[in-house]
Amino acid sequence: MEIREHIISILVNNQPGVLSRVAGGRGYNIASLCVAETTNPEVSRITLTSRADTDFTEKIKKYLDRLVDVIAVEDFTGTDCVQRELILIGVTLPPEHRPEILRAVELFGCRIVSLATEYVILEVSGDAAFTSAVLKFFSSYGVEEMNRTGTIAVLRRKDVR
Repeated sequence: MEIREHIISILVNNQPGVLSRVAGGRGYNIASLCVAETTNPEVSRITLTSRADTDFTEKIKKYLDRLVDVIAVEDFTGTDCVQRELILIGVTLPPEHRPEILRAVELFGCRIVSLATEYVILEVSGDAAFTSAVLKFFSSYGVEEMNRTGTIAVLRRKDVR
């Protein structure tokens, strides 16, 4: 079986301990994890990204479906969904490279959230491939700090006419 990245969306009752039961079960490795309330404050969405083969992912989904506070489990892998992550990058900004770095910031559509004489903190959002490419680009100038969220995803809805 081919190992690939699977994005699993899990709706859960917003209760203490639910996240630990979801994240701690069945020995699967989590590549990224995001949790937030939905429009209903009693329900949270957990977006879990894991690298596994399809059979193992099916076992994960069956395990999650059996948990008491799990409302719904959906594998977004291979579906038409919008995926995003956010990354904050602290880049050194030496005077000799300042103009080209600031041009690249504009070109990549980054947002400057903090600017000092020789240091800039950038906010970048996009799919994982894009944010990784931006991070790789700025690494050549000196990334002093970096933090990224996990993947979040929402299914695209088809218009019914």
